[in-house]
Amino acid sequence: MTIQPIHARYPFRQVSRQAVGEAGVDLAAVVAEEAAVVERGMERVVWALEDGSVGDADDVDRVELLSYPVARVLVSLVDEHILTRMYAEAEAATAYERFTADFTDTDELAYANTERLTLPDLFTEFDLSDDVRAANGTVGDGSAAVSDGQSREFRVEVGTYLALASDMRGDEWRLVNRALVDGEVTVDGEELLALLRQAVRHRVDDDLPLAVPAAIESELTEETEQLRERLSELDLTRDIDTVVPELFPPCMRHLLDQVQKGEHLEHHSRFAIASFLTSIGMTTDEIVDIFQVNPGFGEEATRYQVDHIRGATSPTDYSPPSCATMQSYGDCIDKDDICTDVIDESHPLNYYEHRLDEEDEDDLTDWREERDAEELESESETEA
Repeated sequence: MTIQPIHARYPFRQVSRQAVGEAGVDLAAVVAEEAAVVERGMERVVWALEDGSVGDADDVDRVELLSYPVARVLVSLVDEHILTRMYAEAEAATAYERFTADFTDTDELAYANTERLTLPDLFTEFDLSDDVRAANGTVGDGSAAVSDGQSREFRVEVGTYLALASDMRGDEWRLVNRALVDGEVTVDGEELLALLRQAVRHRVDDDLPLAVPAAIESELTEETEQLRERLSELDLTRDIDTVVPELFPPCMRHLLDQVQKGEHLEHHSRFAIASFLTSIGMTTDEIVDIFQVNPGFGEEATRYQVDHIRGATSPTDYSPPSCATMQSYGDCIDKDDICTDVIDESHPLNYYEHRLDEEDEDDLTDWREERDAEELESESETEA
């Protein structure tokens, strides 16, 4: 099998790996002798950090295709969870742009000698052929899924949907907010393509970091150090939309525990936990639900306070108090080694980001998903 443009365009596919294997590529020789490949591999990772994509494709298919395994080796050598995550997201974002274009580009002349990716190709690639179906029974090449006309509906097996949507941001992806019929979740065409983007991200991320042979590592020492330096210089504070209470900083775990036990909290303590929860992606409804067990709970007043904190009814979007402020109010409880040695008592959100970055987010279960599952189970038992 010779290397084709479609292999370079979608390097994560099994057929692309097969093309590399059949070409007899020795990666150690590539990094030692093919500077263009290493340069493009480095570019993929740098663009992932700074732009959220992997940059413009090289004109030479061999360079473009081989830059993908080189980029994965570089990410593995740096071995920082946040870089791995950003790189996987960038590869997925670029793939999404490319397969969306393949589905919709009508310029037959431009594609006369170029193989396009189709929607069935992606279903086969990720073993989704039995788990995703068009509502009308016809899948086609994918163009209808992203047409400007009426949204086309698809049905996704619920287990597959949960696996792909588990780390998607936005309440609209939560199972409790979806139509679920006969074990299938209804999505429109654009949502289906977003789920396929997640499938690519999972494929890229699954086996990282790689075990890198010493011969390859020694050839990439300079590039690895450059990436570490770039990583240290970037402001990587990110929007958080993951709720895993066991990873909260000790102060916030304590305050959440107090709320759930129905203990009275001072105003500054209520502000601290409410602002922390809004900052990690919880909605006003979800936070109000938590506070219902608290003494003197009033839904209207609590809703107003939370909306005020998140900036919905005020000109300011309030952040949680810093560690220093938490200490001054007596809310700093049970400091651990991360508080003192890693984040240097800077901010509760820094603590939480650090804990999330230490974990494999694909293995984490969002507290809200657990609640949704419990609600669905309760509804099923009631119907039975």
